[in-house]
Amino acid sequence: MAQLVKPITWIFGVVLLIVGVLGYMQNPVLGLFAVDNIHNIIHLASGIVALAAAATSYQNSRMYLMVFGLVYALVTILGFLSPNGVVLNLITVNTADNYLHLAISIVTLVIGFGSPKAMRV
Repeated sequence: MAQLVKPITWIFGVVLLIVGVLGYMQNPVLGLFAVDNIHNIIHLASGIVALAAAATSYQNSRMYLMVFGLVYALVTILGFLSPNGVVLNLITVNTADNYLHLAISIVTLVIGFGSPKAMRV
């Protein structure tokens, strides 16, 4: 699991930046995912933080995955519970977003928490 920490963090960083930019060009993104201005800003900021973590160290990448996974798990729960499709009165989500957020949280939590604190080189 440890060998996936940095590559997955890099991938999330790049993908989140792309999705953040796409969100300003099309809504729904890829015809599926609801976004709004705050949602796009969150994607861009999360992507930048992911790239910064991946560029620095294994430990920072692992911490990013754990925190990011916990936040996305919370967003997933709130998204499924939100009757109006707005999480915390901040971001618009739909069913596709909720399932994507669930998948993201599972992957990041499994890799982040499933990896050792330090990796031997």
